[in-house]
Amino acid sequence: MKSFTRFALRLGIYFIVVGYICADLFLFNGPIQRRILASHPDSPESIAKAKAEGVVARVFGHKITRSQLHRAVHERLFLEGTSFENLGPNEKKMVEYAALGELIDHELMRVKVKVNSNKLKVTDEEIDARLERFSKTFLTREELEKAMRSQGIPSMGALRNRIAARIQQEKYVALRVDPLCTVSEQEIIDFYQNHRDELMIPARIRVRHIFIPTLDTPASEAKETLETALSHLRNGSETFAQLARSISKDPSTSEHAGDLGWMSRLRLPEDFANATFDLPLDQPTLIQTKIGLHIVEVTDRRPAEIPSLEGIRTEIHTALTTAKRHRAVNDFRSALRRFEEQKIDIFHDQLGR
Repeated sequence: MKSFTRFALRLGIYFIVVGYICADLFLFNGPIQRRILASHPDSPESIAKAKAEGVVARVFGHKITRSQLHRAVHERLFLEGTSFENLGPNEKKMVEYAALGELIDHELMRVKVKVNSNKLKVTDEEIDARLERFSKTFLTREELEKAMRSQGIPSMGALRNRIAARIQQEKYVALRVDPLCTVSEQEIIDFYQNHRDELMIPARIRVRHIFIPTLDTPASEAKETLETALSHLRNGSETFAQLARSISKDPSTSEHAGDLGWMSRLRLPEDFANATFDLPLDQPTLIQTKIGLHIVEVTDRRPAEIPSLEGIRTEIHTALTTAKRHRAVNDFRSALRRFEEQKIDIFHDQLGR
């Protein structure tokens, strides 16, 4: 009998507890319900707490903080050769939103990559090759480590993990967009026919020179030296290559017979082009430019021409593929952002602070 009484007591307590919980949750706004609601990510309490912690956005619950955004903004501007302090108020806001967009895309991609990681294997060889290319952008190991610290990367192992994650993201994007980037033969032909004027190769000359700058040599002395050299050229006592090696102060061409290679007018300084471009072939001539005096000789000339389709097929294919891929990647990221918009929270009032 006592056993039955204890069972009935426990059962009664159970029903009381369950009844209280149900009443708390469904009949009145009790402490349990308030606690559950406060813990929900979209509750005013959760949002206020996130903002107090410096969160500017959330993606699938992952927090993007103001410090992360700050680093992303400054890295973006560093690569563009400017700084945040040099921007106006509207420009600062625009660059913040652009950097935040990239961070949101990164988090969306991170989630998608995690789901598809079995299809996106990254080898040590791929990581090593990417790390080697990245390291070469720094003059010393100390510079690399300083840059790592500024980005919150504590070790080379952590850097390798970031590189692996970036490669995985690239592979995931390629998996989705590469099928959309094929270029047909007809597209290549159409591009060639529709852009013939833009594909025009301008008239070019092949020119060589013997050069003495007048910055550190008096113009009269340079002129006398080059006039003597010109007379030696004309009487055949010395060759252009010999004089370029012994007289010319242009170290990039002096050991190569003064050869400047093939050049169009647009690739030459205006004063040099005006004095040189219309010279007859194989007639060394003394000219003066803003930087010094030259003996120049046009050794060959090619008129403007439209290249053959076969000659630039590879370049057209590459250009069309690159353009298609750029559009496809942007469209994919925009579509991904729209598809997952319910999982993205941006606290606009936390930006521009």
